[in-house]
Amino acid sequence: MQKSVRYNEGHALYLAFLARKEGTKRGFLSKKAAEASRWHEKWFALYQNVLFYFEGEQSGRPAGMYLLEGCSCERAPAPPRTGVGPGGSREALDKQYYFTVLFGHEGQKPLELRCEEEQDGKEWMEAIHQASYADILIEREVLMQKYIHLVQIVETEKIAANQLRHQLEDQDTEIERLKSEIIALNKTKERMRPYQSNQEDEDPDIKKIKKVQSFMRGWLCRRKWKTIVQDYICSPHAESMRKRNQIVFTMVEAESEYVHQLYVLVNGFLRPLRMAASSKKPPISHDDVSSIFLNSETIMFLHEIFHQGLKARIANWPTLILADLFDILLPMLNIYQEFVRNHQYSLQVLANCKQNRDFDKLLKQYEANPACEGRMLETFLTYPMFQIPRYIITLHELLAHTPHEHVERKSLEFAKSKLEELSRIMHDEVSDTENIRKNLAIERMIVEGCDILLDTSQTFIRQGSLIQVPSVEKGKLSKVRLGSLSLKKEGERQCFLFTKHFLICTRSSGGKLHLLKTGGVLSLIECTLVEEPDASDDDSKGSGQVFGHLDFKLVVEPPDAAPFTVVLLAPSRQEKAAWTSDISQCVDNIRCNGLMTIVFEENSKVTVPHMIKSDARLHKDDTDICFSKTLNSCKVPQIRYASVERLLERLTDLRFLSIDFLNTFLHTYRIFTTAAMVLAKLSDIYKRPFTSIPVRSLELFFATSQNNRGEHLVDGKSPRLCRKLSSPPPLAVSRTSSPVRARKLSLTSPLNSRIGALDLSTASAASSPPVTHSPAASPPPHTAVLESAPMDRAGVESSPAADVTELSPCRSPSTPRHLRYRQPGGQMADSSHCSVSPASAFAIATAAAGHGSPPGFNNTDRICDKEFIIRRTATNRVLNVLRHWVSKHAQDFELNNELKMNVLNLLEEVLRDPDLLPQERKATANILRALSQDDQDDIHLKLEDIIQLTDCLKAECFETLSAMELAEQITLLDHIIFRSIPYEEFLGQGWMKPDKNERTPYIMKTSQHFNDMSNLVASQIMNYADVSSRASAIEKWVAVADICRCLHNYNGVLEITSALNRSAIYRLKKTWAKVSKQTKALMDKLQKTVSSEGRFKNLREALKNCNPPAVPYLGMYLTDLAFIEEGTPNFTEEGLVNFSKMRMISHIVREIRQFQQTAYRIDHQPKVTQYLLDKALIIDEDTLYDLSLKIEPRLPA
Repeated sequence: MQKSVRYNEGHALYLAFLARKEGTKRGFLSKKAAEASRWHEKWFALYQNVLFYFEGEQSGRPAGMYLLEGCSCERAPAPPRTGVGPGGSREALDKQYYFTVLFGHEGQKPLELRCEEEQDGKEWMEAIHQASYADILIEREVLMQKYIHLVQIVETEKIAANQLRHQLEDQDTEIERLKSEIIALNKTKERMRPYQSNQEDEDPDIKKIKKVQSFMRGWLCRRKWKTIVQDYICSPHAESMRKRNQIVFTMVEAESEYVHQLYVLVNGFLRPLRMAASSKKPPISHDDVSSIFLNSETIMFLHEIFHQGLKARIANWPTLILADLFDILLPMLNIYQEFVRNHQYSLQVLANCKQNRDFDKLLKQYEANPACEGRMLETFLTYPMFQIPRYIITLHELLAHTPHEHVERKSLEFAKSKLEELSRIMHDEVSDTENIRKNLAIERMIVEGCDILLDTSQTFIRQGSLIQVPSVEKGKLSKVRLGSLSLKKEGERQCFLFTKHFLICTRSSGGKLHLLKTGGVLSLIECTLVEEPDASDDDSKGSGQVFGHLDFKLVVEPPDAAPFTVVLLAPSRQEKAAWTSDISQCVDNIRCNGLMTIVFEENSKVTVPHMIKSDARLHKDDTDICFSKTLNSCKVPQIRYASVERLLERLTDLRFLSIDFLNTFLHTYRIFTTAAMVLAKLSDIYKRPFTSIPVRSLELFFATSQNNRGEHLVDGKSPRLCRKLSSPPPLAVSRTSSPVRARKLSLTSPLNSRIGALDLSTASAASSPPVTHSPAASPPPHTAVLESAPMDRAGVESSPAADVTELSPCRSPSTPRHLRYRQPGGQMADSSHCSVSPASAFAIATAAAGHGSPPGFNNTDRICDKEFIIRRTATNRVLNVLRHWVSKHAQDFELNNELKMNVLNLLEEVLRDPDLLPQERKATANILRALSQDDQDDIHLKLEDIIQLTDCLKAECFETLSAMELAEQITLLDHIIFRSIPYEEFLGQGWMKPDKNERTPYIMKTSQHFNDMSNLVASQIMNYADVSSRASAIEKWVAVADICRCLHNYNGVLEITSALNRSAIYRLKKTWAKVSKQTKALMDKLQKTVSSEGRFKNLREALKNCNPPAVPYLGMYLTDLAFIEEGTPNFTEEGLVNFSKMRMISHIVREIRQFQQTAYRIDHQPKVTQYLLDKALIIDEDTLYDLSLKIEPRLPA
């Protein structure tokens, strides 16, 4: 038996000689001997794929050789330093480079080598890798795969050739059979023609030729049909039909899966919970079960029937007729409306029921059922939400692969249109009920309840914390200072603004809200907003210096109580501007709508909704606009799609301005237009209101009924309009000497101005300002002041002092009031005064026009008066939009200096208008002041300032900082970074683009800060060597996260929990065993709060129930925005702006900005922030995992 392998020693020596002279790599290496720790220095030479080693460089005969083909080479760690001599030799060993050659098969020990320099070691490893022919082996494997593939193709071709050969043989057999049939037919033919025997017999050769011709014709015909069939199989039509069939098969599979999901929902949850609700100690009531599951059982029965019909169609393959199934299904899909409409409420009921431990335990048992496959009940309740869109997508794909002449084409298109209409209705209802749910959530937070929030027309605008300044009985402000601690604690109020009401609440220690007993619910129709108190007002003297111009007033005049004033302080000028802008917009909308209702109901018997219906441009779809069925805050249908021109027209419509439309437009206008175009439209409305406003809008703006006017004049008993004189004098200027402190308006016009019907044929031409009389040139003309007075006050005053009496704020425009006339001499029919807003003045003037023009006044006078009213209303609208734009979107002007200068020029031009009313002049000056003022928020800290403050401080360690200090400063840093994000970065998914650092630098900074904080938490825990210290660090960080949750800093909670869930920390079982059960339970609670399951369902619920300040997790909103951006285009196929999408984006951006605007009242502690921002403490991910393995090595398998 042979014991050794023979080889050609002479050839090996010759190769060794070549290796010494021409080797790829040569040099000294240390080779590990068979003993565990002995190394011998050898001289190695590599030639092709053979590695020789010699005792020395001069040795002629090799001491050994290795064949390297198929081996692998990798770096090896340094061996443990046991028995090492002095320090110098230890350092020398540390610098050496170790690597190992593995031969890839058992029985061959690896070759362990080392060298003195790292560079030399890398070169040896590279040379050995090339000598192993690994790349050649891989290429050989690839070629072998290709060879096998070619062999398979050849075998397939052989099989195909055999099949063709068999087909030819079958055809030969068929030809023989046909020949026999032809012979039989010929014989039959000869029998039926007896007279043929008398004719001459045909030549046999000709018969043979005819038979061959007949055979060839049949063969050619069959071949042609075969070619036609093969061409059809390869045609696009056949490919489209195959795809159509595949879509149908996929739909059947999806329907089967959906029916199974509904089966699990009903049989795994609904029916067991019904039985549990009927037990002696029910964990849940039957009403809650019905609220959670709604009509899901009916939906299951419906889709079981539909699924059975689909399977029956598949059984009749290849005839797939589906349209009749959808015809049966469509009328019953309305049951989804109820499910979708109440879906959010059902999830809220489920969340409330989970607070019951017995129910939560029972629900977890049901969810542990294998049929659930680890899915929660919320997941099953969400499946029906996507079924209608899934059907629409399926029908869209079916129609894409269905020919136009197909028998089902029209039926499928009809089904698709009906489903899309149902989807739009459901979308509108969901959008409408979102506001109702928000109102109900606030109503549940208030202990006393609030019935006004049950009104479906109430639209939530904003909420936040304001400080209410106490007042004394006479209405004068008590002298308190903003910085006093008692004022901040006792005067802090949670305020909620709706379209019709303003709520002021106090928060108890338990977190519940209580309405103020006096002034808790303010009806905006009874309020007058005073933004900047006048210096001449005794109540407000010095308030600017005391409160830093952060205060504003709400003067309330209830009809059945004494007037009172509510003074509120905002935390910053930016928040004050936002609050006052929203409140002013709501008040203007209410008064405009109410006064228009008075005018059109009383004078022309035309109600406001009917007036809107009279203008088809406001509700009827056209080529450049499309409406939804949902109404906005002005009771006008919301815009679904529209051209840019129609959107700008709606922005400047003088009849109404919806606050939700204005917010949506200003948030998203840069997607479909430019700021310069918006400003140009506003400037055009101000300079040329008659040419810029559609004629039909102007006609309806002054629409009245001549017949009804006569009736009112004859009757003389109109509850709202009454003339005390038989011949009404002209309406003239009333310039009061006292400054107008609130948003008020007194109509002014020249002597020859009259109120009359608008002649549109000449109104547009007369666009220049009306001629005014100079007081210096001529004595003041006779003036008549149109005023509003209560019904129960009728007296005569002759005192001239009444001319300078201070005007009181206007009451509700819907309250019955008289108009009265006052002559220059002072005779008045009533004694009370009221000045009204521009919209109110327009309505009153329009109402006066309903009585016709008296003798002696021509159309020119009436046109001038109408021009004046239109100009004042247009100026008010432009100032309203600009105030909203400047106060809420100041970043637009900070980043665009050209836009800022153009706005300043427009405002300066407005100030030069000689007909400008005092309150308009004051409003213009306020906008100019706000636009020209730089650094309005100097009181807010910036991250750069914090970094500069912490550079010179000594670093604190983790052990010396308390959990409260860490949580507060984490919250402060998170909010500072979150607040700095400009809202334009949320548009266009810039954070997902390649140039994201340039397009969205602040979002990327927020993401980087989140990662740095998470890395800091993980690094701090891994810095401890002993188990107890690591467990204590985990417990402290969990406590910090819980304090962050109490501070509503959910971003900080997620920073810490994500760090604790990293694999490097999560795998430390010994460390987690030392953590207390209370900490683990708290950790689970925090993780459940910020879990991403159900699109952050729990986090959204927490944010909905909390009051600012708060720091949400930004990634949640970015996911929502990305879903909206990817799911719907910005423009339709016709080029219209998808304004429904803009509204959804604006809703998210407004929620983000709401949290950005309310700052925390936390003092900055540099010693803590210096620790939190110290990047030297952060360890990278790979090093963290290596440390984790070093602390707790892997257990052997």
